[in-house]
Amino acid sequence: MKGKERIIGGIFLILGLITVGFVLLITVYLIISGIPAIRQIGLIQFLFGKTWASTAATPSFGILPFILTSVYGTAGAILIGVPIGFLTAVYLAKMAPAKVRSVMEAAVSLLAGIPSVVYGLVGMLILVPAIRSVFHLSDGSSLLAAIIVLAIMILPSIVKVSMTALSAVPREYEDASLALGATATETYFRVSVPAAKSGIATAVVLGVGRAIGEAMAVMMVSGNAPNMPSLFQSVRFLTTAVASEMSYSAGLQRQALFSIALVLFLFIMLINAALHFFLKRDKEGVA
Repeated sequence: MKGKERIIGGIFLILGLITVGFVLLITVYLIISGIPAIRQIGLIQFLFGKTWASTAATPSFGILPFILTSVYGTAGAILIGVPIGFLTAVYLAKMAPAKVRSVMEAAVSLLAGIPSVVYGLVGMLILVPAIRSVFHLSDGSSLLAAIIVLAIMILPSIVKVSMTALSAVPREYEDASLALGATATETYFRVSVPAAKSGIATAVVLGVGRAIGEAMAVMMVSGNAPNMPSLFQSVRFLTTAVASEMSYSAGLQRQALFSIALVLFLFIMLINAALHFFLKRDKEGVA
């Protein structure tokens, strides 16, 4: 048995090292590919420039509109999607009857399996005209449309991971709370949710990663214009900037697109690092 355990442990170790190796490989490749353009354009001009005209006679490579759009779009999707997903997960994990839970779990799984291009197509055919009609705009392709689509797209990740975390809370915790006179709702939100805090935070991280990394659906509903972000104006995200120009890019333009990918990668890494820092601090404070 010990020999088998060592073999299995070795296999897991190798797979873990391969995963870490892929992350390091991607990191090194993005740094090598992205740094030359930043060096040539200038870090300040690249990050804080307000004009992106990569194919102009005198090209300009300022990505501040893309950065702000990605930040606002992700924040908006999180503000809408996280409360809905979290409350749905609490209901399904703790309150819903078995039949309702089964049906809704199937629906959430189906939502997770829909390709992003389908979200974009539905948004382009239904959501964009609705926004144009309701707000009397000339074009409904906007940051608002992108936020709504992203909020819907992150729901499956938040609901499924949060449900798993809540279901893993020991039943004894809830029984003790109920025995002390707390209501079921108070028990779920004051005992179960804090006990599952780490898993719920992981769900939020996955949602943020999905929102900030989405390209195709966002491109179809946002208008994909390099404007400074405005709720009812066509905008371009970091991801869509790379996806829309990479096929015909060359020279400095191509290098600048790799630099955008590097900025996007660093954003995701910083979000993960910040969340892990706050979670670790909370655990140390409780201890």
